[in-house]
Amino acid sequence: MQTRSTCQGCRDGDALPFAFTMAFQPIVDLARGQVWGYEALVRGPAGESAASVLAQVTDKTLYKFDQACRVRAIELAGRLLPLDDDTMLSINFMPNAVYEPAACIRASLEAARRVGLRQERLMFEFTEDERFTDTAHMARIVTEYKRQGFLTALDDFGAGYSGLNLLANFQTDLIKIDMALIRGIDADPVRQAIVAGIIGIARALDLRVIAEGVETDAEIGVLRAAGIALFQGYRLAKPQVEQFPTVIGMESFGFATAVA
Repeated sequence: MQTRSTCQGCRDGDALPFAFTMAFQPIVDLARGQVWGYEALVRGPAGESAASVLAQVTDKTLYKFDQACRVRAIELAGRLLPLDDDTMLSINFMPNAVYEPAACIRASLEAARRVGLRQERLMFEFTEDERFTDTAHMARIVTEYKRQGFLTALDDFGAGYSGLNLLANFQTDLIKIDMALIRGIDADPVRQAIVAGIIGIARALDLRVIAEGVETDAEIGVLRAAGIALFQGYRLAKPQVEQFPTVIGMESFGFATAVA
């Protein structure tokens, strides 16, 4: 386990040896025709891919990078989000970079206070593909984040083999169905059956569902009919660096105008 001085170094130590920024992609509530939130996605300073940035992260810089990503996302969103509404900011985090949940969230809370962003507007996502070294520790993180008033989400649900086991050990507020299950679902009864099962589990556990990676009206149509309201993907908007993109083509879903 990391020491408190190590966590202090995450916040106050030497600068990272590489630069990065954030792109934002909207999560759209198609039941209401409005943006529900924005996910912050790491990018290089000139828009380079997340993979190119993550490839530079080492065991030595993992903790500082995780802290820096959270703070950067909050600071950018604080300049872009209206401060008087409930639009969410979703931030990916690395559970293995959190040595003690209450201590390691301090920099995020400080950043939110600086920009005037209420902490209940923050959602933290972790991916099913993350290699957890301690599932009980992950449960403590989720519990602490809920206590702090944050939402939590399990990203890429269905991408690996541990998603159901993770839900059995701790429940996030939302699950995001992986794009591999979404792709071509309108013509694939097997994917439709699997997604219907996921939706049933989510309802039983009182979890909300986000369909991520949607690319066609047909995919969205099937998923809306199945009961999903929240969507994210290129069909609606591509991520844009340091700005919020406009949601396009809303008239296809019964809404008259684009969503800013």
